[in-house]
Formats: sequence, structure tokens, C-alpha cells
Amino acid sequence: MALMVQAIRGMNDLLPEDTSIWQQVEKVLKDTLSSYGYSEVRMPIVEKTNLFCRAIGEVTDVVEKEMYSFEDRSGDHLSLRPEGTAGCVRACLEHNLVYNQEQRLWYMGPMFRHERPQKGRYRQFHQTGVEVFGIDGPDIDAELIALTYDIWKKFGIENDLQLELNSLGSAEERKAYKADLVKFLEANFEKLDEDSKRRTHTNPLRVLDTKDQEVQKLLADAPKLRDYFGAETKAHFEGLQKYLDNLGIKYVLNDRLVRGLDYYNLTVFEWTTTALGAQGTVCGGGRYDSLVEQLGGSPTKAVGFGLGMERLILLLTTLGKVKANPSVDVYVVGSGENCEETMLKVSAKLRQGLPGKRIMMHCGGGNFKKQFKKADKFGAKVAVIIGESEIANNTVTVKNMTDKDSEQREYAIEAAIDAIKEILN
Repeated sequence: MALMVQAIRGMNDLLPEDTSIWQQVEKVLKDTLSSYGYSEVRMPIVEKTNLFCRAIGEVTDVVEKEMYSFEDRSGDHLSLRPEGTAGCVRACLEHNLVYNQEQRLWYMGPMFRHERPQKGRYRQFHQTGVEVFGIDGPDIDAELIALTYDIWKKFGIENDLQLELNSLGSAEERKAYKADLVKFLEANFEKLDEDSKRRTHTNPLRVLDTKDQEVQKLLADAPKLRDYFGAETKAHFEGLQKYLDNLGIKYVLNDRLVRGLDYYNLTVFEWTTTALGAQGTVCGGGRYDSLVEQLGGSPTKAVGFGLGMERLILLLTTLGKVKANPSVDVYVVGSGENCEETMLKVSAKLRQGLPGKRIMMHCGGGNFKKQFKKADKFGAKVAVIIGESEIANNTVTVKNMTDKDSEQREYAIEAAIDAIKEILN
């Protein structure tokens, strides 16, 4: 017997009960982004590998260890996208969307990283990303954070997430800071864990993000980036905090928050939760004012965030904020000679008269008992019954499946549609 082919580890199927929840969450996200005036953009899943190396950074974990990269038949080096910002910037440059222009964009789709799979973190995962180009100042940073806060409120989880906030300053300020941070790390090199030792001379800011408890204690005495800020950086960060205070959005300052990718400057933020154990970051982002120029464009201010769909849906289901919808609203059952023809015609009229409702017709015959079991299985709220008398009278019988004590009634088709609307509403 041949071995059954299985999904690749860390790349999961979403079954009908899952997609019902995903569709609900996606609708809230899309509606909120649209209400803020943001427009959707769709980029390829595969890009040239050097795009991510240039954008994310050669010595980040993503580029060093996690990208799915390959050489195609033409000899081009390609990668499955590990994040969305680099591809979005590439698309904007290629189609001349950012030169002396303002853009507010969003996208939604799969990303790929070769990490150790665990609950809430997969090798194929999904992100909703938002990118803004051509706007300076902390007001747009505040709007993006307010947008995410609106999403949490719509799901009823605003009290289950905490906003962590930091500034990474300018490139010049970070350069001066890194020099002193490296000196501190070198002076305490034997106390560092292996990852921190490796990062000391390749990406020292990432040492601040270490999960090693002993290194975290050591870093309490390390230099602080905020002590290297000039007047402009201070004004930007203080302005952002003022806007958030005025909006009533609470936050904590975290001077070890650096994010995992190299392109960030000034504002960085994360929304975290304690409801999911170690996998606590649901959404994160910040400013990346040098990335457009770094990828060949003119200097362009930019800010954005990425929201992990698996992580958000895990949080919502853990807190009981979403559940799978029934598969159908109306289930059409029938019995009698040539009833299938009438069922097909009635189902078509129901779909026309009940736009947006899910109408399923029973197929394959069987007695009414069997058909009503199917209606229950699919979670139907209404059953439309077509028997010999209904066919003879050109009527249908409507049964409210959510109220077992209600009486089923016979209607002409147009009246039946009105009765079904009343039940479903």
C-alpha cells in the first residue's frame, strides 16, 4: 500500500471550520483598513533573494537561517517572501508610486520562514501588513497605532493586549550607541549566551532582545539608546506619546524593543499579550525612513506594521471571541416524484430573493429524516420543505430550525422569502 502524502511540516491546512473564522477576522480587518482610506496592494509570493538581503539585513536571523531560497531554471536566485514590506517597497518603486507621492497601502497573504514550528508560529504563516509612504512626523505613527487599537476594540480584546513602545533614533545616533554597546558586551563577553556572543559584532542591537534571563539582568547596566538621542528624535518620540495620551491609548516604554529586521528607525512598537504564553507578540511595526532609498528610490519617509493572522486568531479563539459560523442559512429538502426539478428552481429563487444568505439544496435523495439530519449538520437556521402537496400547490413549507416549538407554515414562494428574512434577522 502506498504511503499517504502529508503536508510539509509547519505548513498547515485550513479546514472549513477554520476558514469560517478566518473569513470573519479578515472582514473586520479589511473593513477597518478601508474606513481609514487605505488601499489594497497584492505582491508576488516569490521575489529575488537579494531584495530581502538588502532590505532586511544580511546578518538577521531571517536572512541567515530562515529564508526558503532556491535557484530557478534560468539561474536566478529567488526566495519565498519572509515578510511583506520589502516586496511592497519594490512594487512601489517599480510602478512609480512613491516619488513625490503619498501612499497608504495594505496587503494580506502568506509568508514563509524556516523556523521551528510551534503553536501560533508556522513555516507558512499569514500576515496583514500596512505600509505608508511619503508622510513625516509622529501623527501618522499615532494613526497606525490607533488603527490597530480600533481593530482590537472591534474584537473586544483591547484589554488583553499591551502596547510596547520605543524609539531607535537616527542612523547616526544608533552608530554612536552601537560603539558603546559593543564595548559593554565585549567587557562582559564570557557572561553572554551563544546567540548574544554571535550578535555582538554582527547585530549588537539584537542582543537587547535576548530571551536569556541572565543576559537580561546583565543588560540592566548597559548603555541606553535614549541617552544618545538628539533634539529631533526626542521631539518625534515625545510627539507620538502626546498623541497617544490624547487618544487614551495606554502604552509602556520598552528600551529593549528593537524588532527583528534591520530597516527600522525612530518609532518601533509591538502589541503583546500574556494570554498565549511565550508567543506573545500579535502585531509589530515602526518607521523605516531609509528603506526606499536603500532599494534604489529617492529618500522617502515610511512607516508600517505587520499583524500575524495565526497569532491573532489563536488569541481570539483562546479568549472565546470568535467561533465558526454555520455552513448554511437555509437548507432545501424535498421528496416525491421529480421533486429535484422544483428544488432547483426554488433554490434559485431563494438565492435571488435572499442575497448574501447561504442557501444549500439537499442532493442525493433519501427520506426527510435523513435530509433534516443533514440540515442540522450544516447548522441551517431554516429548512424549506418541498413535498408532493407543495409541488401540486406551487408552494413551499418553511420550518424555523432554531425554534423547535414554532410551527412550520406553508407559503407561496415570495411570501416564503419574506418569512425567511424575518427568521434570519
